[in-house]
Order: sequence, then structure tokens, then C-alpha cells
Amino acid sequence: MPQSMKTLTVALDERSYPIHIGRGLLGKPEWVLPHVHGQQVMIVSNETVAPLYLAQARAAFPELTVETVILPDGEQFKTLDTLNLVFSALLEHRFDRQCTLVALGGGVVGDITGFAAASYQRGVNFIQIPTTLLSQVDSSVGGKTGVNHPLGKNMIGAFHQPQCVLIDTETLNTLEDNQLSAGLAEVIKYGLIDDAEFFGWLEQHCDELRQRQPEALAEAIKRSCQNKADVVAADEKETGRRALLNFGHTFGHAIESGMGYGSWLHGEAVAIGMLMAADLSRREGELDTGQVERIHALLKKAGLPTHTPSALDPERFLELMAVDKKALAGKIRLVLLTSIGASHVSDNYNPQLLRKTLDEFHRTSTAAATP
Repeated sequence: MPQSMKTLTVALDERSYPIHIGRGLLGKPEWVLPHVHGQQVMIVSNETVAPLYLAQARAAFPELTVETVILPDGEQFKTLDTLNLVFSALLEHRFDRQCTLVALGGGVVGDITGFAAASYQRGVNFIQIPTTLLSQVDSSVGGKTGVNHPLGKNMIGAFHQPQCVLIDTETLNTLEDNQLSAGLAEVIKYGLIDDAEFFGWLEQHCDELRQRQPEALAEAIKRSCQNKADVVAADEKETGRRALLNFGHTFGHAIESGMGYGSWLHGEAVAIGMLMAADLSRREGELDTGQVERIHALLKKAGLPTHTPSALDPERFLELMAVDKKALAGKIRLVLLTSIGASHVSDNYNPQLLRKTLDEFHRTSTAAATP
């Protein structure tokens, strides 16, 4: 094992799987072949990632039948129509129930590939090779797969765990700056919900992360994945603790669906969602102003937006939040903070205070948008 490489485990009994993290892992058969049980491999990638890394990824599967399907790039293509492209490729090449799908790309590729694997012939194996920071620290781990619907994000999908996750940190060298910042939003989330020490570490090392210093990135990815792995092992199907991972997401998903999928990066929307949740936590008397200011400062330092889109007024925000899959019995459930590093799920917040948060963010975003 390379000295710089780390391996974590998502502990799910007989369905446990490793997360390999390191530099230069892509294309090395020893990390992926043990998780391929048949002779057929379908690599799913997109138009942006395939020219960069597809040839390298194929080299990891010598002497196997390897086919590829290249999807359009963007959240707006995370649809049933795009999912069908994967099914068509599998059927055209007569892939059997022993085949393995490989997701090579960001969160959209991973979610679509995982959902295809969950559904094709009622379930086949798949491997995650995430190439964006956001997918490396969040969506590739935990088995949530699915696609969007015009009326709601991630409303159609399945839980389907991968056989392994292979994270080559060198793929981050080709990532655009805004995509790197979007990934940092999910990294910061782990510190906020359950790891105050990590949040403090991020405050100290944020500049190094944005400069893509390998040691800092590897540490942030390892600590994020360990947090995610621990939560998934304790609550795979999100009946309890795993819901905390949705911190900021109900607000964020409203922005993504309300503005049109693809116009905002997922991490950008989640960053604002976390700030809105922190503001509501303050209004509820759970979080002090100084901590809200620390959260705002770190998100800004990470290159993330701190204003909601002015086009979304409070009424529209509430409509979109009500459609979120985390709502139960018509009640919007939110993850709130009692302090940095301590969170809880609540459906008992004061709706008038939620409205005040929405009104305040709309007011400041409108003012910011006015020349």
C-alpha cells in the first residue's frame, strides 16, 4: 500500500466496503479488480471527465470486457431520460447479472450509475470512482442513488451500496475553482453537524485547501469520509442519525429546483442553506451570534455564496421546501444547530421564525442585487 494512501471501511456487515484514498490510484487494477465478480464492466462517465480520465480508468480492468457510456454533463441531465442511456447500453451489449458498473465522474454520474446498478436486472454491482471533491466526500459514500424530477430533487431513487470507493486525489487538479469550493461546502458540513474540532481545523487550513495542497486535501477528504462512513454504518436507511447529513439541504434543494437544475452548483446551494439553517437556529435561541458569524466567515473564505437568489421570494421558498423528500405528514423537517459541532433534526421549530429567516435573506439578496 502506498505510504500516502488511507483505507477506511463502511461497516455494513456482509455489505461492508472499503474507501481507498490516495494519489495516483486511478488505473491500478489491485484496488478495483477484487470487487469485480463477472467478466463485464460498464464504465459510466460524462463528456467532461471522459476525455481526462476514461483511458486511465479502463486500464484498471485488463482482460475483461469493458464498454463505456458517456453522459451529458450537468445537474440538469440527472433525469430518467439520461438514466435510460445507461440501461440501453447495458442491454445493447448484453450485459448479464454478474456485470459491474463503474461510476467515473462527479455526483451526477455517481447517482445515475448507482441507480442503474440498483435497477438493472433487479440489482448488479457497482464501483464508485468520484472525480470531484463534492462526490469524494459525500455522494460516493453511503449508497444513496437516484435522479431528479422537475417537482423535486432526488425524489426517484434507491439505496444501493457500492462494492468499493476509489478516491484518487490527483483528479482534483483538473477541477474548476467553483467546483472545488462547492465540495468544500460538504466538507464544512461535517464539522458543523458533529465535529467541532474539524471545523476549527478547516478555519485554519481553508486557504491551503483552496490552493489544492495535497496533504490538506487528503486530510479533509479522509476526515469527511470517516464522518460519513460512521453515520452510514449506524443508520444506513436514514431512519435516525443519518438525517443530520441533510443539514442545509432542504433550503439548498429549494434553490436548485427553484432556479432550474444546473444553474446553481449543489454545494453552492447547500452553503447558503447551511447559513439559513444557522440563522434559524439563532432565532430559536439555540446558536449564538458569534458562531453564526464564524460559519458565515468560513463559507465566504471557502469561496461560497452567502446570498440567496433574489428571484426566490419567501412564498416560493416555502412551496419548494414542502416538496422536499425529508418532509413528513406535510411538516418540513430541518436540521438545526445547538452549537458548532452539535446538531439535531427538528419539526418543532417556530414557523414564524422560519418566515423571518426567509424574509431576511430575501431582503439582503434583493439589496445585493440592486445596482
